[in-house]
Amino acid sequence: MRRNKVVSIAALVGATALALAACSAGAPAATPSGSSTTAAAPVATTVFKVAFNQPETHPEYIALKAMGERLKQRTNGAYSIDVFPNETLGAQADTIQSVQSGTIAMSVIGGSLLESLNPDFVVFDLPYVFTSQAQQRAVTNDPAVVSGLYSSLDSKGVHVLGAFYGGVRNVYNKTKPINTPADLAGMKIRVMQSDTNIEMMKLMGGTGTPMGQGDVYTAIQSGVLDGGENNELIYSTLKHDEIAPYYSYTRHLMVPDYLIINPEIFNGMPAADQKIFQEELVKAIDQENTEFGAQVDAAITAAKAAGAKFNEVDTAAFQKAVAPLTESKLTDDVTRKIYAQVQAAAK
Repeated sequence: MRRNKVVSIAALVGATALALAACSAGAPAATPSGSSTTAAAPVATTVFKVAFNQPETHPEYIALKAMGERLKQRTNGAYSIDVFPNETLGAQADTIQSVQSGTIAMSVIGGSLLESLNPDFVVFDLPYVFTSQAQQRAVTNDPAVVSGLYSSLDSKGVHVLGAFYGGVRNVYNKTKPINTPADLAGMKIRVMQSDTNIEMMKLMGGTGTPMGQGDVYTAIQSGVLDGGENNELIYSTLKHDEIAPYYSYTRHLMVPDYLIINPEIFNGMPAADQKIFQEELVKAIDQENTEFGAQVDAAITAAKAAGAKFNEVDTAAFQKAVAPLTESKLTDDVTRKIYAQVQAAAK
């Protein structure tokens, strides 16, 4: 894994052009270093576009919106954030490319999507790797664990700023409760786009079918898919309970959601404003972690009212089924070290 420099002279030179493209229409790029917090005269606001694939009610949207307001206040109006929900700026895989090109500044993406850029990210995407929300929160935002990993994509136009809690993913379908891997035989289940997720679903007994989140409802309704796998909040919010009422607690994944940015845009900010940005992101991650649990409880109640049926599964059977996947992905010193750090955080 390469540890790229986060700041470079070339990045600072190129940041202005990228920021112009990545900001809202008419918003200028960042002001020269040092001026955003000390200038007496009013400054124009650079508004960073953030792509997001969930609705405005989602905890991550709420946290990022509040972060944008705080960022604007603390930088004296130099910087703010505009979050575009519901895949307005494209599906997650497409927004990665938009961040790389500087068309948009940032995007929130499911962790599995970064595996194609650096396979080392697979460690956080393995089934049953995390045992609790607190463990995931601690590990995926600990610089001692992730600094090298999160900067490893800088040369490809992607820098990971931090990780949000993405909930616990479970299987749901339109036919029957799932109790063992054998129950998934013949079922086409939507998964996030990565080879790891496809292989995971195969080992779990089903057929993993990558697809953008916005297309899943229609695909299940029409029979293209039999179901999906996601947390209770997404399941209820996107009304998948209407067409796939059987929700089974496989608890197979706890994949983080990453906030990514074009590194040249971030490096174009004055150092003082970068520090403010990072401080406010920590607050946003804390807010989202707190809000998520309350929303999941409400989502379960709403889904049951819509007719959804929740059931426990033979967890040991699923853990045994996917164990070979973990063994096959920990192939070098980097992934084995990160995996050991994750396990140590569970103790």
